[in-house]
Amino acid sequence: MPAAKTVVLSITAAALIAGSLFWINRPKPVTVVVSEVARGAVEASIANTRAGTVEACQRTKLSTIIGGRIEYLGVKEGDRVEKGQLLLKLWNDDQQANAALAQAQIALAARRSDEVCIAAVNAEKEAKRQGELRERGFVSPSKEEAARTDAEVRRAACVTSRADVAAAEAKFKATRIEQGRVALYAPFAGTVAKIVGELGEYSTPSPPGVPTPPAIDLIDDSCLYVKAPMDEVDAPRIAAGQSVRIRLDALPGQTLAGKVRRVAPYVSAVEKQARTVDIEADFTDPAAAGKLLVGYSADVEIVLDRRAEVLRIPTAAIQEGGRVLLLNAAGKLEERRIKTGLSNWEFSEVSEGLQGGEQLVTSLERPGVKAGAAAVAEAASR
Repeated sequence: MPAAKTVVLSITAAALIAGSLFWINRPKPVTVVVSEVARGAVEASIANTRAGTVEACQRTKLSTIIGGRIEYLGVKEGDRVEKGQLLLKLWNDDQQANAALAQAQIALAARRSDEVCIAAVNAEKEAKRQGELRERGFVSPSKEEAARTDAEVRRAACVTSRADVAAAEAKFKATRIEQGRVALYAPFAGTVAKIVGELGEYSTPSPPGVPTPPAIDLIDDSCLYVKAPMDEVDAPRIAAGQSVRIRLDALPGQTLAGKVRRVAPYVSAVEKQARTVDIEADFTDPAAAGKLLVGYSADVEIVLDRRAEVLRIPTAAIQEGGRVLLLNAAGKLEERRIKTGLSNWEFSEVSEGLQGGEQLVTSLERPGVKAGAAAVAEAASR
């Protein structure tokens, strides 16, 4: 009996020691961040591939048709101008002299025309008188014929003189057109963004294919929109009228509402590996953005679809193959396969596999986070 009792005590002691060692060396549960599966809104959206740009609805880069020395510069950068206002004019004294000459030629041709046409009227009266005298037998038929021929000649000369007047007027109009080649007028009301050239300097027009800077860059900043490139694979899902969210680097933390106004009808290949489709988006409330500058960089997120009060989870918690990890009531990490519906970079709709209130693991990058591992939820920071 004493020997048996000793054996039992030894076994018991060994078991206690083994249990203590196991308890001391047992795997410690990993700490995970969890998110409760709940209901909310989910949107399907797409965003631009490269930074977009704030553009003006009207912008023109003006250059004179011919080159010359700047004689008049009536604006400076930043000035507001009205439609039709003279902005710049080149030296053109020679053109003005030609215009004055043409105007004088119009007056001269008109006086000559009056003279010739008066003579033609008198010649016709004389021919009529000679005809009456021939009928009475006072003059010969040859004299009447001569008077009629003279009247016809003078009538033709009158027509020719009037054509000369028209030619002189056309020449004067041509000189006026030539003068228009050296002046720049505002085609719309706006702001002068940039001026290339100073008073007295020579201004050169931009020939076709040569990127010469324009003399004046005019912007209508009363109407602005955003132009942004979208990936070509998303183009079939984009249509005018879709809602967009616009974010500007110049206004961090602020989101502006807008709508798609236009989708380009072709694909741009700026780089061989980047084929995009440009879209244009209007601001729903331009005043909400305050003073915007043309050229601001912008990001555009197009909302393709939206569903409210659906079961949703963070998109980042979904692993390859539609797998997620849950922290169950037993303190174990459990793998679950799910089916999703609408999705964006933030949330995904869950159609099958989860229920509201379950604890979804979102800290998948932490060591030891895998199915079957013991885990505890990280306390929420305050």
